Order: sequence, then C-alpha cells, then structure tokens
Amino acid sequence: MDFKSLKAYEKAFELAMDLFEISKSFPREETYSLTDQIRRSSRSICTNIAEAYRKRIFPRHFISKLTDSDAENAETQSWLQFARRCNYINETDFKNLTNQSLEVGKLLNYMINNPGKFGARVE
Repeated sequence: MDFKSLKAYEKAFELAMDLFEISKSFPREETYSLTDQIRRSSRSICTNIAEAYRKRIFPRHFISKLTDSDAENAETQSWLQFARRCNYINETDFKNLTNQSLEVGKLLNYMINNPGKFGARVE
C-alpha cells in the first residue's frame, strides 16, 4: 500500500486542491497572509500523512506525525472561519469545505487510534 491510496490522504488532498482553487479569488492584499496560510496548512495535512506512513515502523513517530496532520487540519478550519467572516467565501462553500475538513479529521483520528491497521508495529 502506498500513502497516496490512504483514504485520509485522498480526502486531504482533495480538500487542499479545493482550497487552492477557491483561494484564487481572495483579495490581492491577502496573498501573503490568509491565502498563503490556508494553502500551506491544507497542504501540510497531506504531507504529514505521507511522512507518518513512511515512519509507521516506529509507532510513536507514526502517531506523532498524524497528530501534526490533525493540528494542520484544525488550523485550516480556523483559516476557513476567517475567510467566511471576511466574506471571501460564501456560506455554502464554507460548509462544504468545513465538512471535508471534519471528515479528514475523523479519518486521522481513526488512524491515530488504530495504528496497527496501517502497518505500525504495535507491541
């Protein structure tokens, strides 16, 4: 199995790409703040999943990287709230993106709580 076939990775990648597309319409003055931050945090969800999967022979490292991914997911949700409150995204997009993020969070928590099912050597 490759990390790219993990459901959490697939969903996180989809979220990051959706955020990339929608953030293209953010105001120019947000380029180095909100736009950059929401893109970075959403992409970090994926990259931390990839790193976690490669470190799965060390269960503590695996879980640590997954919790980093979960933290980036929470950060992304926070940036989404700012984007909504500033009226950069509409309510429908906000709800859809937030629901995607919540789904990613559930998948990450399942992985964190069941590392053995993902190849981590649980003692």
